[in-house]
Amino acid sequence: MIDFKNVKKHYSNGTVALDGVDLHIDDGEFVFIVGHSGAGKTTMMKLLLREEAASSGTITVGDYELTGIKNNQIPFYRRNLGVVFQDFRLFPNKTVYENVAFAMQVVGTPRNMIKRRVPAILTTVNLADKMQCFPRELSGGEQQRVALARALANNPKMIIADEPTGNIDPKMSIEIMNLLMKINKLGKTVIVVTHEKNLVDYYKQRVVMLKDGKIIEDRIGGMFQ
Repeated sequence: MIDFKNVKKHYSNGTVALDGVDLHIDDGEFVFIVGHSGAGKTTMMKLLLREEAASSGTITVGDYELTGIKNNQIPFYRRNLGVVFQDFRLFPNKTVYENVAFAMQVVGTPRNMIKRRVPAILTTVNLADKMQCFPRELSGGEQQRVALARALANNPKMIIADEPTGNIDPKMSIEIMNLLMKINKLGKTVIVVTHEKNLVDYYKQRVVMLKDGKIIEDRIGGMFQ
């Protein structure tokens, strides 16, 4: 489903963010992307989201070749992705229901489908009873679950979670990770960018470790240093 082939990303100030990355992720895999600050994790995510383009090499996601994708195709490509950010990025003046529904409205989903799907998604993330609450009325873990529900709104093939547990406590971190594992078992590809060694060790999934823009380790299990 995802192929990076000799991908390089250089910036005009001379920074080499990615330096010849080769990576294949199968449809339905669960993968942790790890590494210290500056290793290239954020750049890899920006390339996957097509917020930026690679300097050289090729990136293929499903039927899309991202290096040569036209600007008018990018919104259609992104409909295949659900993204969860560390800082939640919820609309403070919209309810939980409205935050999730908005993701469907912007792609033209019929209102009757939204009315059916949003409660079902919120049930999946254990928030059916918070549907009419505003983000300020929720805990950090609950806000992150709303963000996860929004990422699932358009039934994407892939979920990208960028430090999804960075702003929540350890107990809530386990809850969010368990939900991501549950989503993966439904057949979706899940990529989690994290620096939290304990989570990676606990879940024992595939770990891809970056250092100085290169992949230095790619294996099943935790215990990265």
